[in-house]
Amino acid sequence: MAFYENTIVAKQDLGEKDLKIIKDKYNEVINNSSGKVIKIEDWGLINLANKIKNYKKAFYIHFKFEGNNKTLTEMEKKIRVDRSIIRFLTVKYKQLDTKSEYFKK
Repeated sequence: MAFYENTIVAKQDLGEKDLKIIKDKYNEVINNSSGKVIKIEDWGLINLANKIKNYKKAFYIHFKFEGNNKTLTEMEKKIRVDRSIIRFLTVKYKQLDTKSEYFKK
């Protein structure tokens, strides 16, 4: 199993309830596909450098998890069909840094 960080960029017009649903949904996807969520960070509403699909701001949700290829495929499959997510990025690490939070409120 390898360590991964996944950052989800969600639409700016989502409510607090919708963001909670997104966090719970992908937490469940990771855990059900032989993965383990280590940490979820909610970075909040941040200005985008360039417009994406006519949005100037977006909510960022950052997952740190342990998983395998099955976990990644399942997560990306769900993200690609989710209309409330405008971008995502997954990065593989040899070791995760769980101590530092870059966008602490």
